[in-house]
Parts: sequence; structure tokens; C-alpha cells
Amino acid sequence: MQTDYSADDVAAAASLQFFAYIYVLITTFWTYDYACSLDEEWKFLFVSHWTKVKGLYIVTRYVPFLLLATNLYLTFIPNENSGECRALDNICSGLGILSAVCSESFFILRTCALWNNNKILLAAMLVTFLTFVGAAIGVSFATTAPATYAISAIPGITGCYQSSSSFQLFIPFLLLCAFELGLLTLTLTRAIQNWRLTTSRLYIVLVNHNVLYYICGLLFSVANIFTSLLLHYSYHAILHDFQFIVLAILATRMHRHLWQMKRQTHGSDALMQIPMSDMSPTEHTV
Repeated sequence: MQTDYSADDVAAAASLQFFAYIYVLITTFWTYDYACSLDEEWKFLFVSHWTKVKGLYIVTRYVPFLLLATNLYLTFIPNENSGECRALDNICSGLGILSAVCSESFFILRTCALWNNNKILLAAMLVTFLTFVGAAIGVSFATTAPATYAISAIPGITGCYQSSSSFQLFIPFLLLCAFELGLLTLTLTRAIQNWRLTTSRLYIVLVNHNVLYYICGLLFSVANIFTSLLLHYSYHAILHDFQFIVLAILATRMHRHLWQMKRQTHGSDALMQIPMSDMSPTEHTV
């Protein structure tokens, strides 16, 4: 039995163990957040009207469960089949992209609402977003398809990792960073134009939510760019899914908060009209 392992074997095993610990923490964090908001969650699901945006909410909220389950299976189930590793990794990438697309869709609608649902702006944002999503999907799967997967040479260490370099994985996060920077610019431009003229609480909350979401997204995207470029073994993907989980939590929590505020106003805030599942203002009066 081999008892001496190379430095690469030890480093790879350490990265797999660290990845497993981080994923347990992420799962615990997601479960705790869901448990803490369970009352609000079910109240929203049963009381709010059924619309397309409510369907978007449900997908955004529950896709992370599938993402976490798949990654936990990949991380803890002993597996010596590189083909299965590749398939599970592709499923995780697809679920992560789907989660990010749903989270960003909320804030495309919110940003458009700040601009009075300008159809030209909405079309421009959708074309840009779909172009970036297509490029991100192409890069992600073009990178993982030819990648070589490896398992730890040390017995008892489960999980697998890409043994070949995959620096191109920073590109989807660079695209996400650029898109969120564009949405942040649109939000701040609109807020600066109207900050003296708008007193609506819902409008102010909407702007604050957007800015907070974009700042969090930008910080995570920048961190993922650096980890993808500088780290090896499983370390390079350590923050990928954590970003998707946090963005999904922010998007759904902010959606519920805005919905609750609209219910509490009972029409007293007549400056606002909230279509699309009571989410976004279409106009404000100055």
C-alpha cells in the first residue's frame, strides 16, 4: 500500500476537503435562511396573486436546492468515473447559470421600472443580457467538455476536480460583472435625476435594493474572477455557487419585502403602481 504521496496529491486532497467543508457551510447557511423566512415565504406563496413574476420567484428560490443537492452528491459520494464527474459538473454549471439568470431577471425588471418601463431600454437590456448569457454558457461548457477530471490519490478523500487548467472560467463572471455595472449605472442615473422630486417610500426602497444587490454581485464577481485565475484544484471554484446562492437569497428577500410594503400601504402611496406580482413601480409623480 502506498503511504508516500506527492505534494500535488496532498494539495489536491486538501482542496477537496476544504471544498467539502465550504459546501456544508453554504448548505447550512441556505437552510438557516430558509427556516428563518419560512413564515414570510408561505404567506407570500399563498396570499400573492399568481403571475409570471411569481413563477420566476419560485424558480429563483428553489433551484438552489437542486444546485446544493447535486454538489453535495458530487462532493461526498465516492466516485471513480471521470465521465460521471463531468456530467455532474455540467449539471451544476447549468443550475448555477439558471439561478443567476433568474436572480438577474428580477433586477432587469426593477431597473426598467425605475425608467417607467421604457420599452427601448428593456429591449436593449434583454438583448445585452441574452448575449452575455449565451456567451457565458458557451464558455462554461466549452471549458468543461474537454477538461480532465481527477480524484484524490489519498484513500478516503471523496470528490473530483478539474486537473487541467480552466482559466477561461473567469469570463462568465467578467460578463456578469460588466452587466451588473451597467444596471447599477442606470439605477444611479435615475436616482440622481429624481432624488429631490420623489418622496415615495416604495421608490426609495426599490433604488436601495437595486444598489445593494448590484454592489454584492460586483464584489462576488470580482472575487470569482481572481479565484478562477489564481487558484488551482478545487479552490478555483470555491465561490462560484456561493455567489449564486447569495444572489438568489437577496433577490427573493427583496421581492418579498417590496410585496409586504405594498400590502401595508393599502393604496396610501398613490404615487406608485405595482404590477408584475406587486414588485416594481411603473411610474411616479413629481
